[in-house]
Amino acid sequence: MKDFLSYVTNSNDSMVMTMANQIPETVIEEIRQANDIVDVIGDYVQLKKQGRNYFGLCPFHGEKSPSFSVTQEKQIFHCFGCGKGGNVVTFLMEMESYSFYEALQFLADRAGKELPDTEIKKESSLSQESQSVLSAYEWVTKLYHHLLRYAKDGKEGYHYLQARGLAEEAIDAFQLGFAPNAKDFTAEFLEKKGFHRQILVKAGLVSLLNDNSVSDRFRGRVIFPIRNHLGKTVAFGGRALGEGQEPKYLNSPESDLFQKGKLLFNFDLARKYIRKEGEAVLFEGYMDVISAYQADVRNVVATMGTSLTEYQAKLLKRYVNTVIICYDGDNAGVEATSKAADLLRTVGCEVKIARLKDGLDPDSFIQKYGKEAFQNEVIKASETFIAFYMRFHRQAYNLNLEGDRIKYIEKMLEQLAMIDSPVEREYYLKELSKEFDISLDTLAGELQTYQSRNGRVKDKSEKNRYTNNGTASVRSKKLLPAFQNAEKKLISYMLQDASIAENVREELGAAFNVDEHKIIATYLYAFYEDGHTADVSLFIERLTDQKLKQMVIEIAMAPVFEDISDKEINDYIRVIRTQANDVTDIQSLKNQQVMAERQNDPLKAAQIAKQIMEIRKQLKNTN
Repeated sequence: MKDFLSYVTNSNDSMVMTMANQIPETVIEEIRQANDIVDVIGDYVQLKKQGRNYFGLCPFHGEKSPSFSVTQEKQIFHCFGCGKGGNVVTFLMEMESYSFYEALQFLADRAGKELPDTEIKKESSLSQESQSVLSAYEWVTKLYHHLLRYAKDGKEGYHYLQARGLAEEAIDAFQLGFAPNAKDFTAEFLEKKGFHRQILVKAGLVSLLNDNSVSDRFRGRVIFPIRNHLGKTVAFGGRALGEGQEPKYLNSPESDLFQKGKLLFNFDLARKYIRKEGEAVLFEGYMDVISAYQADVRNVVATMGTSLTEYQAKLLKRYVNTVIICYDGDNAGVEATSKAADLLRTVGCEVKIARLKDGLDPDSFIQKYGKEAFQNEVIKASETFIAFYMRFHRQAYNLNLEGDRIKYIEKMLEQLAMIDSPVEREYYLKELSKEFDISLDTLAGELQTYQSRNGRVKDKSEKNRYTNNGTASVRSKKLLPAFQNAEKKLISYMLQDASIAENVREELGAAFNVDEHKIIATYLYAFYEDGHTADVSLFIERLTDQKLKQMVIEIAMAPVFEDISDKEINDYIRVIRTQANDVTDIQSLKNQQVMAERQNDPLKAAQIAKQIMEIRKQLKNTN
């Protein structure tokens, strides 16, 4: 036992010493403690508190019922579905494909702290080429914005934005810019900064011509920087100002960093407002977002000139339940609204529709009627999806004809069957009953048929879906023997109380029956011996084996009593010891049985076999 403990302690110290040569452990711990795991994960996942933990949809695998749990008390997360778990650093490494250093740097920046200068190799999860592209976009974003705001070459773009009603605050918030109408202005600027021409072509900042020369891709255009969720510019949208300059709108080409179907314009700035408001407003264009932002509606995002994708819909669902679609009020906008609404509802979002009169787009509405009218008459007055659906589909039927009326009613009932809210269902059933003079009972009966057909009749247990998931996961697994449960429970108490760990160390040492439990206990003894207090989040950082980390997280996430008596702890120890002793006895008897057989004493061998069977029977009954 002492040799094993010495080995683990020494290897642990070696690991910490290596890390200390790079970043002191005290600094790592200070940064980790300055970033509450619920706040950090809350920037990626819509979390709801249930009991002492927070639950949400797992960002690492597709699911419709939350199985992703975060505990603020222990500063760890665990998904009962896919099994991923860890602390705040681990989460960022998984979520962003960060290296350990990058995750720590992100958390340090977030908390307003600085990492000390070290000889550590600041490895990046991005390729060298992608890092160069990001750097080039950062330089050009600043350049174009500066030209727009302060230089003569940018006045044309500045006057255009002013004419569109944008104030300097909005221009600065979105870092809007202007690319001068010069062939190689951008290329020369970036080449002086050390960027290779080939990288600039690949980034889509310049275009390669037939004579192998290059031309600025966005020359003569107002620039809308397109940022990823971390606020890094990954592409540009350019709006032409000159007559005959085609196309009017031009985006950067798609790349590893920029995929239109996976990004939402302004998502980085809107994310905190989406969380605060509990809903997101979805637009079709950049100017709609910027105008809404200027009108003090900040929880706004937009697609990149394409239809909403399933990826984008799932991204929104992860952050919020309710999405307000605010597309153009013309026929094309209404058609696009219907498609986007269907997709959002498929991934589980509640959808509302903002109505814009006179066929206007959001930007034009704000310019014409002002921000108060936009806030109160458009956003706050958004109609339910069903109200929109009924209005939208009326156009496809001649309700003066009996056949069309029946088809229309059936289509509405089919859609009503998809609604979870009984109040909303009844409200629209009454509307149909009044309008078409059909009894409410008849409509309700038909509705139930559609619900049964769609599998929408819900079990009562669905109400507790945030708390049932972990239990269901555990129940589906094979029941463990009593000694294994005792070992897990004991380790869970040891993780949260150093004095319990010390008591177990004196009484049991590493004499656990499961090998992994032996190793975890030994690491834990060393952890407390180094002077640490109980801290699961810090403890798992000291484990290098991923399987052990996951096991510790699962054990730590299991519910335990806050106050446990010495008697209960001793009961767990007794169960573990009994198992160990019985296993030892069986092995000893087996050795005796072999010896009896070798000595040609079948009677003694049979008696020993009977003893083994009795012990095994007792073990089975105990377990």
